[in-house]
Amino acid sequence: MGSDTRTRHVYAATAVETATAALVGAGAGASPARLQAEHLVEAELRGHPSHGLRRIPTLAGRMRAGLLRADARPEITWRADAALVVDGNLGFGPVVAYSAIDELLERSMRTGVAVAALHRTHHLGMLAPYVERIGRAGCIGLVFSSTEGLVHPWGGVGPLVGTNPIGAVVPSPAGDLILDMSTGAVSAGKILDFAERGMPLPSGWAVDAHGASTIDADAATRGAISPFGGPKGFALGLTLGAIVGALTGTAYGPEVRGTLDDTHEVSKGDVIAAIRIEAFGQPAGSPELAAYLDLIRASGRDGGRVFVPGDRSREARARTVQSGFDVIDDVWTAVTELAETADSARAEAGHSA
Repeated sequence: MGSDTRTRHVYAATAVETATAALVGAGAGASPARLQAEHLVEAELRGHPSHGLRRIPTLAGRMRAGLLRADARPEITWRADAALVVDGNLGFGPVVAYSAIDELLERSMRTGVAVAALHRTHHLGMLAPYVERIGRAGCIGLVFSSTEGLVHPWGGVGPLVGTNPIGAVVPSPAGDLILDMSTGAVSAGKILDFAERGMPLPSGWAVDAHGASTIDADAATRGAISPFGGPKGFALGLTLGAIVGALTGTAYGPEVRGTLDDTHEVSKGDVIAAIRIEAFGQPAGSPELAAYLDLIRASGRDGGRVFVPGDRSREARARTVQSGFDVIDDVWTAVTELAETADSARAEAGHSA
């Protein structure tokens, strides 16, 4: 595949409807399918196709294999005043995560801080929308997730550490500070996206199966992602994975499965925290923070602008929600074929009735 990979221009409403139909056709109920579809389209709108529609065939395959129970209800248990344990019952990640967040926000009104540990929950996808919901409630939000072993240890060989992303929000009237980043140099989804587009990787993103640095995306899929920031990124990713595993009782590194395949039961974990700012005697969204963030934004060389975490995605979404976005033809074809199969099955059922 060359770098001239063809794309299709799609609008958000069409993408949501088509993605929902594809997931319904694979066995999901309309409500959880739509929530999952909306979350995937959010990633596309914000310029992160690695966490967008390209995930649908894998989700559909997992449903058909009985590994993903799209209509399952999560089991929610408060183990202490501020400690929530969530068994996702193998449901969609966004469905389980948003249910947990609603519980956390309600409990944090009384406890100030509330933390959820999620297991048997599918891939959360992009983390920013979750922390944004927490931020809108006047809370600092944190989300940690573990992933398959995809990153090589600093000084080591082999995919032994997860990309273990972190999401965070600090509310601000000047635009919330929103962190959503992998602790690998890049997410696994982005490596796959570059491979599908036939594009070379930036130097330093990955190594091949022999541990040599590579810009070949196909070779990188058989090797390992590099930790961002060298030894510091490795240390952070390893630590976040350890926190998630310790609180959720889920697997570590190479034993984590279920977000990139349709053959293994999901074994990763997630931790979500809501910290109500006013519980500490401070206003949510202080003007001092807003002024500080604006100072940062205005600090660019030669009058240029500096982007605070969250700015780029916010601006990308503002553009694409009106103008639409490009999807790789092969990805869009796979999604529409799933949706058309569902439509045909419904038509045949109606005819038989």
